[in-house]
Amino acid sequence: MKRLLHSLPLAAALLAPLAALAEPSAIYLVRHAEKAATGKDPELTAEGQARARNIAAILQHTGITHVFSTPYVRTRQTAQPLAQRNALAVETYDPREPKALVDRVRALSGAVLVVGHSNTVLELVRLFGGTPGADIADDEYDRLYQLAPAAGGAVATVRLTSLPPSAAH
Repeated sequence: MKRLLHSLPLAAALLAPLAALAEPSAIYLVRHAEKAATGKDPELTAEGQARARNIAAILQHTGITHVFSTPYVRTRQTAQPLAQRNALAVETYDPREPKALVDRVRALSGAVLVVGHSNTVLELVRLFGGTPGADIADDEYDRLYQLAPAAGGAVATVRLTSLPPSAAH
């Protein structure tokens, strides 16, 4: 037992650099899909449900290991098709605490999907080190960001477009 206790500091010192390497291989950020026009916590419309399935199809082979969503119905419904496809739980985060989410995600490995809102996605892109571009319009639902670690600690930002709902058929 004494020998084991003396070995723990050495083991921790050897493993610490590996823990520092634990960061996502890519982070995908998207605003929730089209929502119903009424209600305090609206569901997705049929078009929004189709877009959510399209996002799942786009990201199905990216190695997503974690899916994050705010606790709202529209964001959870946007995240659900990919989570189901990859047999993952949708993990919730507080949109008022973006730095807490960033810290949580940075401790993970593999690719991660984060579903947010038009007024939160750009700040998350910035906090992850990406370049968000122009504001997201109220009627804009197709913006999909891919953030990937680049040389020298930089983050490469790729702005993709999710397929329109009509492409689901």
